[in-house]
Amino acid sequence: MCPKKAVCLIPCISWEPQFKKLRKTKEIIEALSAESLQQYIRDHEHDDGRELVLKHKEIFGIPSALISEQIVGRKKAKEKLPLYYNTRQIIYPPAVNLEQSSSEQTALFKREIILNLFPSGKATGADLTGGFGVDTFFLSKALYKIHYVEPLESLLETARHNNNRLGADNIQYHASSAEVFIKEIHQPPDFFYIDPSRRTQARKKIYALEDSEPDVVTLKNEIFKMSTILLLKASPLLDIQAGIAQLATVKKVFVVSVNNECKEVLFLCEKDFDGVPVIETVNLLEHNRNQILEFTFPKEREEEVTFSDPLKYLYEPNASILKAGAFKFVASRFNLKKIQTNTHLYTAEHLLEQFPGRKFLVEKIVRPDPGEMKKHFPDGKANITTRNYPLTVEALKKKTGLKDGGEKFLIGFSGQHKKFLVIARRIK
Repeated sequence: MCPKKAVCLIPCISWEPQFKKLRKTKEIIEALSAESLQQYIRDHEHDDGRELVLKHKEIFGIPSALISEQIVGRKKAKEKLPLYYNTRQIIYPPAVNLEQSSSEQTALFKREIILNLFPSGKATGADLTGGFGVDTFFLSKALYKIHYVEPLESLLETARHNNNRLGADNIQYHASSAEVFIKEIHQPPDFFYIDPSRRTQARKKIYALEDSEPDVVTLKNEIFKMSTILLLKASPLLDIQAGIAQLATVKKVFVVSVNNECKEVLFLCEKDFDGVPVIETVNLLEHNRNQILEFTFPKEREEEVTFSDPLKYLYEPNASILKAGAFKFVASRFNLKKIQTNTHLYTAEHLLEQFPGRKFLVEKIVRPDPGEMKKHFPDGKANITTRNYPLTVEALKKKTGLKDGGEKFLIGFSGQHKKFLVIARRIK
């Protein structure tokens, strides 16, 4: 059952127990692919999946929970996987598998990593944790051949079906665990990719590499007996320096955000590498306006910064830079002054159009007084945010009497010697 029992009535692990009439996974997929049912799913795209389950036991002879799952999955794919959403007869997996799968943007980014490593397009790879198959499919576009490895039949057959619909014919499927596949493969690929599961059997999320399944820290040694390259996808909550220490041969770390929301941390490991890893922070934006910044941890430690109260402009680094911890490096790189050691905001009298993050024009420094707020926010609305400030956003809303909205920002933060509350306009 789904971990959020009060919210979700849709099964999260496997389809097989749901079907009594159809016993084989391929038959389930064939039934869900029927044009009449697919048309029903498209026609009811905006329906509430829970209400559908409550109203109908079956639709077209198929359990309504499975159809609801397809409607919910397609709805999520509209933003996360537009290629899948716009391709007819795509089948979606249980919610937990779709949740953990890569988005189209991050999968395309991983494809670019592999193309840079193997520009000929003649390399082979293995995705040891195939799952829904999103990464496998997009990686296949950069390779001569890729192995998809997945022990759960329903996921494997779903990926096979979808890849056929998407026109990918260079994928080999293995109903196997990562550990067994590595022992039995006869012709090792040029690189391995692994996205270990970050949930326990009790559905509790986990973040440490050694607690994930499979245990990539142990598996890495077996991988490097056959190949020199391993690309690992880890939780965005994983401590990067701890990951580097555990994996030992990390050549590069990619901290990947989409529209300023950190989504993935990728470790590119190379056999026998013992140098200093490069950290590449990437914020994927629309229209290829991607923000990229590279640094190393030794460089971050040796940088010196100066501090200042807020000047004409405020700068907030994007989520990838903040996650990676390039706090001093970003100040030095863009000739900015830092507000305070633990306040990751920066300031200057000059405008930096290409700064990798949010830019604000400071209009006024104010007090959190409701009367003063009314003068500056006559509609009673502001975009409130805080950085290292004694009040939370909600507490600041309550104290100022402001609600979310409007064009202006109210930003609370701690400086070197006092607290600040500034009214600012965001610069696009």
